[in-house]
Amino acid sequence: MATIAQPSNSNTPATSTQILVVDDEPDLRTLYELTLLREGYQVQTAGNLAEAWEQLKQRQFDAVITDMRLPDGLGLEILSYLSTAQRSERCIVMTAYGSAENAVESLKAGAFDYLTKPVDLKQFRAVVASAIQGPAGYKVARALAKTVGSAGGPHASALNRLVGESEPMLAVKARIAKVARSMAPVLVRGESGTGKELVAQAIHACSHRASGPFVAVNCGAIPENLLEAEFFGAKKGSYTGAMQDREGYFQAARHGTLFLDEIGDLPLAMQSKLLRAIQERSIRAIGSTVEDTVDVRIVSATHKDLSADVQAGRFRQDLYYRLNVIEIAVPPLRHRRGDLPALCTTLLDKIARDSGLSAPALSQHLLSQLEAHPLRGNVRELENLLHRALALNDGSELDMEVDQTPESAETAATIVKADTASASALPTHSLPPEQRAKLVIPDDLQAYLDTQEKAILTQVLQETQFNRTAAAARLKLSLRQIRYRIASLNITMPASEVSEDGLIDESVEDGH
Repeated sequence: MATIAQPSNSNTPATSTQILVVDDEPDLRTLYELTLLREGYQVQTAGNLAEAWEQLKQRQFDAVITDMRLPDGLGLEILSYLSTAQRSERCIVMTAYGSAENAVESLKAGAFDYLTKPVDLKQFRAVVASAIQGPAGYKVARALAKTVGSAGGPHASALNRLVGESEPMLAVKARIAKVARSMAPVLVRGESGTGKELVAQAIHACSHRASGPFVAVNCGAIPENLLEAEFFGAKKGSYTGAMQDREGYFQAARHGTLFLDEIGDLPLAMQSKLLRAIQERSIRAIGSTVEDTVDVRIVSATHKDLSADVQAGRFRQDLYYRLNVIEIAVPPLRHRRGDLPALCTTLLDKIARDSGLSAPALSQHLLSQLEAHPLRGNVRELENLLHRALALNDGSELDMEVDQTPESAETAATIVKADTASASALPTHSLPPEQRAKLVIPDDLQAYLDTQEKAILTQVLQETQFNRTAAAARLKLSLRQIRYRIASLNITMPASEVSEDGLIDESVEDGH
């Protein structure tokens, strides 16, 4: 039976915040109710879906907390109703069936967050408090969604930093505005240089966590022996050199967003520890005996095919499902060349401002060259080209000859062929039935081809002691093509192959 109660704790100021708790176990329902009353919330309860429908028809709530399994249906039906009716209540789902599949199912259905029974009351209070802060964030996200198709104004918001009005970019912006409203983990996928961190910043800025910290972590740049201390913190004296307590990334991102860039580079041992932290919402610093509850939203990013890494045993499947609740695919620049003029203008303004110069107009000649260039490095490569052009420019109009090398033309042709005729690029019709059944069609052909090319080139370089001339001869490529592929595929060369100024030492192959 539904009840309405007032806060019994005189030390806690009463608020007008209304919460509906739906659970078929009377003892648990009472426990949740009393916990929320002590926090100053006004609470109503229901023991099944029928009672919940009556409550929802009578009034608007700030949050709904529901069990996954009820006597007359699933708590997901409440999520469906709230979404269809465009209600603003944030919904928290509780379940004793704490599998990754149930968590993913509830979050994809629109839940703000989920809790696994038996519920830790400290965690319960933190998640509810986070959900209650939601109306302002919800309104911001809804307003952003309405203005996604409009030209950006002069104000510097994170969403407006995603320059472009092409259909692929408008789709990305609309998805950002939508997913920002929940706590669901987001996996941002895209090639290097496409702006994955900007997408993560936009998700944070559009959410109710915008006033909290945004902590970005490059998972591939941390030495393996320091990963645990960097992520979870350490107590003074817990290891050699630990002269004082230090907080980790999870503590630094409390009440905000933790962005895990290049998540695919984490070693398996650390993946296991990260999975536990995300599942339990608590961490233990090195040298500590106390679990510390953390309230962070996880946004991760990768240029790799994580599903392929899962199949190959390089990435944990359970962690993959935890991180990939909602996916945002950032389009490569070659799929949105219509955004090039606006991107060039924005980047030129930024480069000129940082250099203390005035930005010249971009010549049509240079723009045409850029439109024909492969731009495999995406926005990062475009910025590099414009930076070089501005540094060498001595006129009122920016112009430069872009190096259209043979391998660039070859790469461009390959990309066009892969993008426009991927079906013919994988000629399954010409294969025998037994081979066709074994053929795995990749979700991202270009990323798959890049991975294969990098693996082959790395192996040949290792077998030739990183002599690029020998590697080029073996692969029937020119030395210039080898250099281009090493740079574009981010292949790490030994220190002995690099000169003091960071440039590849050409004398190694020239025999000097």
